[in-house]
Amino acid sequence: MTSSRQLIVDSLNHRQPARVPIDFGGSPCSGIHCSVVAALRDHFGLEKRLVKIHEPFQMLGYIEDDLRKAMGVDAVIAMPLATMIGNPLNDRWTEWKTPWGQKVLVPETMRVDPAPDGGALIYPQGDKSVAPSAKMPASGYFFDAIIRQQPFDEDDPDPADNLEEFTPLADADIASLAESAKAARATGLAVIAGMPGTGLGDIALVPGMHMKRPKGIRDVAEWYMSTVSRQEFMHKVFASQTEVALDNLARVHKAVGDAYDVAFVCGADFGTQTSTFCSPSTFESLYVPYYSKVNSWIHENTSWKTLKHCCGAAESLLELMIASGFDILNPVQCSATGMDPKHLKDKYGSRLTFWGGGVDTQKTLPFGTPAEVREEVLGRCRIFSPGGGFVFNAIHNVQANTPTANVIAMLDAVNEFNAAGR
Repeated sequence: MTSSRQLIVDSLNHRQPARVPIDFGGSPCSGIHCSVVAALRDHFGLEKRLVKIHEPFQMLGYIEDDLRKAMGVDAVIAMPLATMIGNPLNDRWTEWKTPWGQKVLVPETMRVDPAPDGGALIYPQGDKSVAPSAKMPASGYFFDAIIRQQPFDEDDPDPADNLEEFTPLADADIASLAESAKAARATGLAVIAGMPGTGLGDIALVPGMHMKRPKGIRDVAEWYMSTVSRQEFMHKVFASQTEVALDNLARVHKAVGDAYDVAFVCGADFGTQTSTFCSPSTFESLYVPYYSKVNSWIHENTSWKTLKHCCGAAESLLELMIASGFDILNPVQCSATGMDPKHLKDKYGSRLTFWGGGVDTQKTLPFGTPAEVREEVLGRCRIFSPGGGFVFNAIHNVQANTPTANVIAMLDAVNEFNAAGR
């Protein structure tokens, strides 16, 4: 029987795998909301245990070995050093009751207070002596960043202010990443790991939710405007960020070797439902030079494949992503303008692996019937699977309150497709 890792390696190298491989929980953009993880554990009759929240910003539940096996998952995350809120992920947990009443386990240092108008407030690194950095609305199921941008020189911003979090990793951090990589590799699954400091303007990271007193440009709107109005500033930030990232990559690779299979390089979104946040020319001049340096180093020195997460209508940027060295596109938002799955497979399928695209998480999976889920999943597998270059995942994370019956219909449909031999 072909191993899970080999299935994904084959698909990444555009060889037809023995079956369509599956990822759920391998990255912060291919996960499952903690409420759905709990429901799936109940469905499969697994041991009663509280779900661990390894990514509190999106309230993603960690998929334990028993649930991965029950779901037929072929990939696993190499745990990062800390959450996006700055809490160390060191296997020390404490209980927390969510606003919707679910008891979960969260990192030991995580601190949450009820918000005055309902919901919850979370503090950077668990430090309640500073302002909270994210808020869960009263009726929400995940956190939104709180913008804490301080006054700055709008005519001449200091790039150093947006670089304070990009520093060389400590030796202890390298050792922790090596330990995490070893544990992930021992599962026999394909291993996905986030690359430290390669985000290049990942808008989820710009507000600095993990930082106690972030300096520089931290407002989302201000940051996007700067990609047009302050390009010299942006180049300085990206150039310095890339220099530190390359040094960290070399040290991480020396410690983990080939334990990683997929390097999650950047989660910056460039697509909306109908268009892009920037023009191809801006993407080419402002982002490609730095993406190319990171991807080239990885390809020249490791066996890792590089993943670019980009939601939305990103088709006009795909040639540039390929040119800058990305091997994998996630989450493949087929409902967005220009993202027709057959078009994507026909035009880019020999050069990109589509990691996702399996079912729509905005409409079909949360609001459709099990029959509609089955039909969409089978259709996507027929389009994306020939010749490899496809790892099944939903389009981004499975959201809260998604019916368990629909999640099971999704998994059953992939199994049905595999059993039929395509």
